[in-house]
Amino acid sequence: MRTTTADGAVVEFGLVRHALLEKLASGQLRRDDVCDAHPELLRAARNIGRPSGEQCPVCHEAPLVEVTYVFGARLPSGGTCPTSRVGLAKLERREEPVQCYAVEVCVECHFHHLARRWGAGGRLRRVARGRA
Repeated sequence: MRTTTADGAVVEFGLVRHALLEKLASGQLRRDDVCDAHPELLRAARNIGRPSGEQCPVCHEAPLVEVTYVFGARLPSGGTCPTSRVGLAKLERREEPVQCYAVEVCVECHFHHLARRWGAGGRLRRVARGRA
């Protein structure tokens, strides 16, 4: 899924993921090296993760879920995890800029990987700059 962003820039980390999985397959990395999701990430994945439509590329036994974290001014220091697409859209429309991170997680084997990063928010500043 591609999300709408303030400037249209979304950084995809698919090539990094592919390289990581290649290293795992070749024995350069152990399964424990890539299946070490933090307990809080696993909790978020179980409770508010959205199905990605893809099976885990490591264990092949469970579907991957996606958890989105949003960081910015006047948000908790650990960021916030919107529980719906509506909640994410609201955060993306904030006056203050935010950074959003989508992480894919397997709740069975604990594989996790940063899937995408994008900036959003800051609408009033961009509008004001455009008028200057």
